Amino acid sequence: MTATSHALIGTIIAAKVGNPALAIPLALASHFAADMVPHWDVATNSKDKGTKRVLIDATLDVIVGFLLSYSLIVLVFPHTNLIYAFFLIIIAQLPDWFFCPYYFFNLQWKISRWAYNFGKRTNMELDKPWGIISQIAVISLLVYLAKNF
Repeated sequence: MTATSHALIGTIIAAKVGNPALAIPLALASHFAADMVPHWDVATNSKDKGTKRVLIDATLDVIVGFLLSYSLIVLVFPHTNLIYAFFLIIIAQLPDWFFCPYYFFNLQWKISRWAYNFGKRTNMELDKPWGIISQIAVISLLVYLAKNF
């Protein structure tokens, strides 16, 4: 999934789960569960785009994720603590943060290589438009459920 989708899922977890002992592992697990949903992300078709373009798109994706998460808090979950939400967003995105040094800069850190290899096995890519539609559907469903239950 995009960093934006992971951020929004982390935000929803922050809004609904006040206990960090439960929310932290849930946010981390949400990353892997979300990546198993067929989806598009900025690295889809990366061989055609090139690493520099993917890095720029990934940076913009992270920024958009934080802006939309903030908007979600303000508009839908106004009682959510912003620092708590920021922390859970980072946790929900964490496997991709570990993945980045290896993917973008070829740094041979064990954790980065492991995250890259694990992500390649579990990440279910689906090109546009369906790969974007699937993310919108998942996030919309999660927001609806969080708001109404």
